[in-house]
Amino acid sequence: MSRIESNRARFGPYEVDLHTHELWKYGTRLKLVGQPFEILSLLLRRAGDLVTRDEMRERLWPSDTFVDFNHGLNAAVNKLREALSDSADDPRYVETLPRRGYRFVAAIEWIPAQAAESNSSGVAYRDPPELVVSAIPTDGAAAEGRHGARFPPYAVIASAVIALLAIASVAFWFLHGDRLLANRAPVERIRPLFSVTETSGPAFSPDGNYVAFSHDGLHGAGIYVTRVFGDQVRQLTNDEHDCCPVWSPDGRWIAFSRYNDGDKQHSIYLLAADGSDQKHAAEQAAGAHSAAFTPAVVTTERRLDTGGVVPRRGEIDWSPDGKWIAFSGPTGIYLTSPDHPDVHRLIETPTGAEDWGPQFSPDGFNIMFVRNWQVGEPDEVWLVPTNGGDHTRLFSERGRITSPPQWSADGRSVIYSSNRTGHPSLLRVSLDAPDAEIVLKEAGSPAWDPAVSRHGYRLAYERLQRSLSIWQLDLSSAASAHPALLVASTSDTDQGPGAQFCPDGKKLAYMSDRTGTMEIWVADRDGSNPYQLTAVGGAGTPRWSSDCQSIAFDVGSTTGERVVTISLNGGPPHVLAEGIVPSWSRDGKWVYFASGRSGSFQVWKVPAAGGTPIQVTQHGGHAAFESLDGRYLYYAKNSQAEPEVWRVPVAGGEEVPMPLVRPGTWASWQVVEGGILFVGPSLGHQAVLSFFDAARNRTSTVAVLERTPFWLGATTDGKTVAFDQPGREQSRAMLIENFR
Repeated sequence: MSRIESNRARFGPYEVDLHTHELWKYGTRLKLVGQPFEILSLLLRRAGDLVTRDEMRERLWPSDTFVDFNHGLNAAVNKLREALSDSADDPRYVETLPRRGYRFVAAIEWIPAQAAESNSSGVAYRDPPELVVSAIPTDGAAAEGRHGARFPPYAVIASAVIALLAIASVAFWFLHGDRLLANRAPVERIRPLFSVTETSGPAFSPDGNYVAFSHDGLHGAGIYVTRVFGDQVRQLTNDEHDCCPVWSPDGRWIAFSRYNDGDKQHSIYLLAADGSDQKHAAEQAAGAHSAAFTPAVVTTERRLDTGGVVPRRGEIDWSPDGKWIAFSGPTGIYLTSPDHPDVHRLIETPTGAEDWGPQFSPDGFNIMFVRNWQVGEPDEVWLVPTNGGDHTRLFSERGRITSPPQWSADGRSVIYSSNRTGHPSLLRVSLDAPDAEIVLKEAGSPAWDPAVSRHGYRLAYERLQRSLSIWQLDLSSAASAHPALLVASTSDTDQGPGAQFCPDGKKLAYMSDRTGTMEIWVADRDGSNPYQLTAVGGAGTPRWSSDCQSIAFDVGSTTGERVVTISLNGGPPHVLAEGIVPSWSRDGKWVYFASGRSGSFQVWKVPAAGGTPIQVTQHGGHAAFESLDGRYLYYAKNSQAEPEVWRVPVAGGEEVPMPLVRPGTWASWQVVEGGILFVGPSLGHQAVLSFFDAARNRTSTVAVLERTPFWLGATTDGKTVAFDQPGREQSRAMLIENFR
């Protein structure tokens, strides 16, 4: 059938539905919206052909909508490549033709409508093949497919030949695929491993898709498990002294250490990785990695019998064959069996030293460990055969090694953390050149607790960040007077997050630079299911339309600031005017914004569908909000600290000050039912959240916040507020993809 007759296609491990605007990878839905998805759709429809930049401008950035085309297109293509794990230098899907445009170069399988309907559950395929091999069509073949040409009789013979070649290709890849892939140089990408913060000791599951870690927050302290990039976590234990989880080679079990305050000793425990009771673990093991995790503790733990040898530290490791668990004991490195009480010492520690952090090599033949000497002596990394024998020193480190070193996936290098520069940083040493270590600068500093996946080319580690997070406060009752974390680490800069609830209270919009540039993100009311809405570079100040279907925001560019709107239902952004800090009228017909086009900053408005801007204020104005009844427009007088808030009738009239409303910033106030919520500095370094009652013309204190936020958002009923907390340091698990 012709490809144009279908809206659903497969290429590589991906499946896409051009009608519903959904993209999956191995059955997992990816977040790709707006221009990046539209570009993918256009390229797929014309696979093999050059799609020029001018064609994309006409299709996605009409001349009357988006003026900063070049920057927007580059950002959107980068976002598309990120979703497809693609590289501009070595493209598998989207090829750049310099100064001309782009071309989709991978083979595409267009799924007939009936097949697509039968698979409309949102899962592309749950059991993906280990390797997907397909030939890239020639321009002629692509043209035939686009026009639905009928094949001549000799095409049957050609098809048979192609099938034999395909079988040969698959066989070739099974024999040589690892070597060919090793010669590639894919681009490394760094991003948060998951949304949870304040974690430690991340450990990959054998397939590289799940992570176990220890944490002292969330629903309680203990060991947790989550999918990579996931927001749902499963708590396996509830003891604050649990640490250092490792997976069994089959992915069914997790071993961890627990420190007992009573006897001041470490112990090693086992539990089912899926959180089930041990007696049910065997029957549930097959589905342990496909079911969603839930935050309930339903585990049965089993303490290992270490034959009277008390572990000296918590770091442990599980052998690749599943037969042994290594740990550091009082006089050396020990091996214990997870199945029976069989313990023996592998190496004896010399006097004046401590051996710790054992790690099995990928082939299981050797164990690497750290040797600490007395003060003044360098730390050393040693190697000992798993079956015993002489141990050898791999290298010494002039700083202190802060966490167990890790083997690279190929076993030819070691990744470890050292504080040689004053802060822990990640370094890499090749076993072929142990005296020429490389600092992994892309990981940043401070960084520690590295973990390498055996599959998937992933490196995880912990990193200390001073980032902005979104917190919320429930004002409906005195019992809910404590802020709760809503969205963690939206930004590593002083910008953002500018959280705003949509009028119906079901969605949250905010700013985040977690993908490299500041963009607008949308999530559910509780911060779950976040996705990136824009890809324009430098987006900020999101504001919802009254129907929650569109968002207005401002964009910075080399040619100035622009007020832009974008629909949540797809399509390109629409530039309305030059200006900043937009907001919507309650009837959805107008968008207010601030502009200095008249010589001084004033509040202006422009039709939401586009048109000529109209000046609203005459004596200065900045950020503006309409009252919920649409009668008044409230606005901050300027962008300075503690600005005055003024009011003017929407229909026109006198501009008057509101002396009882004095927020700390132009962004730390919000119009709600009955008045205005605002927060300003007071009581020393604390901040007072106040409510201005418009009917009674009086202000009352609602709550006291720990720190003064720059932004304040609120639900229209005024029962919940969202705000940023700047400068809060927290550890965060990070991930480097395509780490070789």
